[in-house]
Amino acid sequence: MRDLSHPRTFFEYARLFFSGFAMGAADVVPGVSGGTMAFILGVYETLIDAIKSFNLRAAQLALKLQFDELFNKHIPIRFLLALGLGILTAVFFLASLLEGALESSPTYVFAFFAGLILASIIAVGAKVEWSAGAFIALIIGAVAAFIIVGLPSLGDQLGHTFPVLFVSGMIAICAMILPGISGSFILLILGQYQFILGAVKDRDIVSILAVGLGAVIGIVAFSRVLSWLLKNYENVTIAVLVGFMAGSLRLIVHRMFNAVTEVDGQEITSAIQVDGTMLVISIVLIVLGFILVTVIDHFQSRSNPVMRLFGR
Repeated sequence: MRDLSHPRTFFEYARLFFSGFAMGAADVVPGVSGGTMAFILGVYETLIDAIKSFNLRAAQLALKLQFDELFNKHIPIRFLLALGLGILTAVFFLASLLEGALESSPTYVFAFFAGLILASIIAVGAKVEWSAGAFIALIIGAVAAFIIVGLPSLGDQLGHTFPVLFVSGMIAICAMILPGISGSFILLILGQYQFILGAVKDRDIVSILAVGLGAVIGIVAFSRVLSWLLKNYENVTIAVLVGFMAGSLRLIVHRMFNAVTEVDGQEITSAIQVDGTMLVISIVLIVLGFILVTVIDHFQSRSNPVMRLFGR
């Protein structure tokens, strides 16, 4: 795998930008994690190492005004800028579009997400050396995610104050960098997802700042825990994450057939009447989502198990 921590060519910058765009798109939707896309696109470990570079040594270099060493040797700033620009572009570009789509066609949106997740389970699962311990970890992850995504929304109880948004950002970002469970799922459970989508759409700077500050603190702290787990228990950790993806399908299926609207600050769930035409379109969207992730994974790894079935 080519080291992209210090991109030099236009192609390398473009690849990082579009990898970031894919991560941002995944993080905006309550479907597949941005960490999953980073994992599939081959930038995951570089991203974790880059986040870990914001440490005491970085603070010392900054205080000494040694910015050349700080940004050219210690922190892979070009990697982070290219990836981050792609993520932000996706978030601001898709927030308004997705908010409208979730209101008008939730079945189609979540059908597409289902295809993304199914393909991600296969793509990431193929990287696990399956054993009894890995299967147990898979089951634990699946059961945990199944329970978590089935919890009732806490939006009515928590509200949308600055401290609540700050803590929500901390928790959600930890899920977002996990290749398995989506941070948007966590925001849904916390009752903050639609509010934050609206804040991004309306350029509500205070709310965005609260979530952003929480995300920065959460990602810097959690990246070290995750890096340690991947270094010492990589196989079991990835198996757990595959389980997270499998268990999280519960919420996707639920949202495919139930519309959620907010009335006077309270979330109202109503069943969606699915006819034959909707069912056919939904199946097509599931297949399209599945093919998209499968092709992206095979382009990166050249070893996607689905593509290998066709001799590609």
